[in-house]
Amino acid sequence: MVDAAFSSYSNGSRDPRATVLANNLFNTPAYTNRGSAKVSQRALTTSGYNGSRLGFRGTEDLGGGLAASFWLEAPISNDDGATGVASFKRRSTVSLSGGFGELRLGRDYTPTFWNDTVFDPFGTNGVGGNLINTANGFNAKTFGAKDTGGFGGNTNYDRASNSVGYFLPPNLGGFYGQLMYAFSEKTKYSSGTNTPLDAVNANQARTGRYVGGRFGYANGGLDIATSYGSSTVGDAFYAGTTEKVNTFNLGASYDFGPVKLFGELSRAKDKINYEVSPIPAGRPDVNLNGYLLGLTVPVGAGLIRASYSSVKYDYNKLPSPTTYLERDPKANKLALGYVHNLSKRTALYASVARVSNKNGAALTVGGPAFYNLSTAGNVFVPKTSTGYDFGIRHAF
Repeated sequence: MVDAAFSSYSNGSRDPRATVLANNLFNTPAYTNRGSAKVSQRALTTSGYNGSRLGFRGTEDLGGGLAASFWLEAPISNDDGATGVASFKRRSTVSLSGGFGELRLGRDYTPTFWNDTVFDPFGTNGVGGNLINTANGFNAKTFGAKDTGGFGGNTNYDRASNSVGYFLPPNLGGFYGQLMYAFSEKTKYSSGTNTPLDAVNANQARTGRYVGGRFGYANGGLDIATSYGSSTVGDAFYAGTTEKVNTFNLGASYDFGPVKLFGELSRAKDKINYEVSPIPAGRPDVNLNGYLLGLTVPVGAGLIRASYSSVKYDYNKLPSPTTYLERDPKANKLALGYVHNLSKRTALYASVARVSNKNGAALTVGGPAFYNLSTAGNVFVPKTSTGYDFGIRHAF
């Protein structure tokens, strides 16, 4: 799959503080509003409609209803050719299947990510991808945007390495499901007091572990599924803390023929468990709630796509004079697109989207980060992000 697009991004910030006049000899303001600041970028990008990839897969019939399969899939950057089969990090699995279902080993999509992408008219690709994916994934600029992952530092949002997965057989009258357990593969010390105390090795025993499942029903035009997953993002033995990102979502779609409707509800919680409750109380849980509404409309050889998505962070702060007037960050996004199929293998597409941020949220449609004058006390607050893709996708 090779996908290339001409993309444009524009991300604007604004100074929310008012100009304050001061009575002095020179009649100069005590503070002058600095207006707005915008960063923009134009680029030749990839994966605006489908992820560019090169893969190898095969199946061997073992007889008696058993089959062995492999799937190796690498991301490629066809805009510059710099990345291609350097790794198989999109998917690298080997599996055994039969009447019992399928047992799959390796790196694969997590159950909780499936609902985010299957019930998104844009398939979490390009500028139109929904905000649930943006905020939980690696564009999560408001909370927990660590270098190692998305919301809460979750590196297992979309895929998990070192996983064991089980899939129900396909002959259950429309019911389907999967379970996944991914090993952390970290060193565990016995007794635990032997755990190194330095910053590099403090989070050892469980960090990186994922456990989750997804179950659904598909029949006729209806497809509905729910999923839950828990990813351990921090584990400090001497501090007595374990940090997890727990994700629950429910998605559905219904194809009426002239139009197909999509919807999703999602909640992620960044939670710290304390072996001994600290005094004062430890950090409250941080919640990320979101929803999506979307549709696709087939028009001849083309497909119109549209979606509206929204997310809100909840810091669960205890009431106090300093937090009473604080409002939790939130954002919403409107996306429109059109795909024109030139053949079964080749398609042209166009997408446009706009994100509106409030109360300090900093989510974008892509491109550069928001401008912020940190040397002057973080003057500018992120507001809007707009972008578009015009591209071609070819499959072979």
